[in-house]
Amino acid sequence: MDIDSVYQYLGFQAQTNDSGTSSRDNLWLYGVGTFVVLWTLGWLYRDSLEVENIKEKYVFVTGCDSGFGNLLCKRLDRRGFRVIAGCLTEKGADDLKRATGPYLKTVLLDVTSTASIQKAMEYTKQEVGDNGLWGIVNNAGRSLPMGPSEWMRLEDYTSTLKVNMMGVIEMTLTFLPLIKQAQGRIVNVASVLGRVAANGGGYCISKFAVESFSDCLRRDIHYFGIKVCIIEPGFFKTAVTSLDPIERELHRLWNQLTPEVKASYGDKYLDKYIQIQRLIMNASCDSDLSKVTNCMEHALVSSYPRTRYSAGWDAKFGWIPLSYMPSCVIDIGLKLVMPRPAKSV
Repeated sequence: MDIDSVYQYLGFQAQTNDSGTSSRDNLWLYGVGTFVVLWTLGWLYRDSLEVENIKEKYVFVTGCDSGFGNLLCKRLDRRGFRVIAGCLTEKGADDLKRATGPYLKTVLLDVTSTASIQKAMEYTKQEVGDNGLWGIVNNAGRSLPMGPSEWMRLEDYTSTLKVNMMGVIEMTLTFLPLIKQAQGRIVNVASVLGRVAANGGGYCISKFAVESFSDCLRRDIHYFGIKVCIIEPGFFKTAVTSLDPIERELHRLWNQLTPEVKASYGDKYLDKYIQIQRLIMNASCDSDLSKVTNCMEHALVSSYPRTRYSAGWDAKFGWIPLSYMPSCVIDIGLKLVMPRPAKSV
């Protein structure tokens, strides 16, 4: 059967004039439109499917004293998950226990300490038993110090990398046998600054590392039925983006510079840099943390979780599109925004 016979069967004349060509073009448009609509409906349906027996599943979350981790634990507890919350402080653990039900457990956890991670894993192993661990959410992180790269010392980098990079890697590898047992989920919190390096310090470096570690891990262990998901939040109002600590750290970094380096930037550079940080944080930080925890929750409950979740309008329509643009676009943008040193070329 030739193509003209198909058109005749569908009610179109097998013509070669302009009218016939227009009819055929319309048929293709209808076909493409129908495919797009059906594909979208199928994707939405598939995306809405959830795993069963949530009340029998255990989830370990790090960094639960405040922010995303704290809110996520409360949400998962209400959903019926058996949550094990890793908190850095006794106060954070006590406050979280008072705000949740009897099935949520807390454990003190410092992700920079191998002994602390091992102790948390042994506790979790006893709690989950034969069920294994359905999910681990590597949420613990720090952002400071953050500022011009030249202002940093080696220890300023390593203090952040120990938490955001090595902490994520060690937690994942330590808990991986329990996750394999449940064929569960690994949810790693990266950042839009793991796609676009917009400032100096260890934060962007660590988040780029989380992205690459998660990609490699996902490809290595998918044979075991484990899903690895990456959360890429934009800017939100949490302790990480609080202005007071940011400004204190910038003053500390400035004060440790040599007189020669200070002179190259100029006396007014620090004040201008702080003013820009205030403008960015006040203008871009979203107070609705649920936009992030919704993504984390979906990664844990969905039958078909996504590989990457962009959380926040600035992430979806700003940072993520920027990450696909030529580097010169971001370079020019930052040149226009950031202050100019006194002795620049």
